[in-house]
Amino acid sequence: MIPLRDTQPSYTFPFVTVAIIVLNVLAFLYEFSMDPYEFNFFIAHYGVIPTRLEWMDVLTSIFLHGGWLHLIGNMWFLWIYGDNVEDILGHSQFLIFYLLCGLAATMVHVVFNGDSRVPTIGASGAIAGVMGAYVVKFPHSKITTLVPVFVFITTMEIPAYLILLYWFVIQFFSGVGSMGHSHLSQGGVAWFAHVGGFLAGVMLILVMRTQDRFSHRPDMRW
Repeated sequence: MIPLRDTQPSYTFPFVTVAIIVLNVLAFLYEFSMDPYEFNFFIAHYGVIPTRLEWMDVLTSIFLHGGWLHLIGNMWFLWIYGDNVEDILGHSQFLIFYLLCGLAATMVHVVFNGDSRVPTIGASGAIAGVMGAYVVKFPHSKITTLVPVFVFITTMEIPAYLILLYWFVIQFFSGVGSMGHSHLSQGGVAWFAHVGGFLAGVMLILVMRTQDRFSHRPDMRW
């Protein structure tokens, strides 16, 4: 299932969401300009390596991606869910929220992969936090989703809580299934970073102050 758009309107322009997308695209274009040796060195220097955790790498890693599909998938999810979460948090608070979710996602990944020497990059953990916040605040918003039905492909409007909780369950069990496999010499998906980011988003949105003027929205559940 591929989400295409949501039905929940936003009432302010998502400056921070757009800025994050632009920064990610610019960073990727810079990566794309490198030869393979330079790219590997760059990722090893600015990605998060659990056996050599450096706090600045936590920040830089969430703006880097390993390929076009990695970048486009992450930015597409951020565009769908980020504007509404930024709408209720406000611009500056949303930026703090996003970075904290990225930090939490990274730390959960490190806990489960403490012996790994593989660099981890990507905005997935931070965006998972945005998705966690979205499901708390907009559970009944409809997500227009591309769904394969046998040999056909159609679109369906699915409640946000169904599609996002389904996504979370997939990440959790994929993470459990990956336990015991070596991450020392090969890459892969940081499943537990997604889980950690999502849960961080759920918890942070419950304690962070949201915009009171939006509390009348019919699709929100406080």
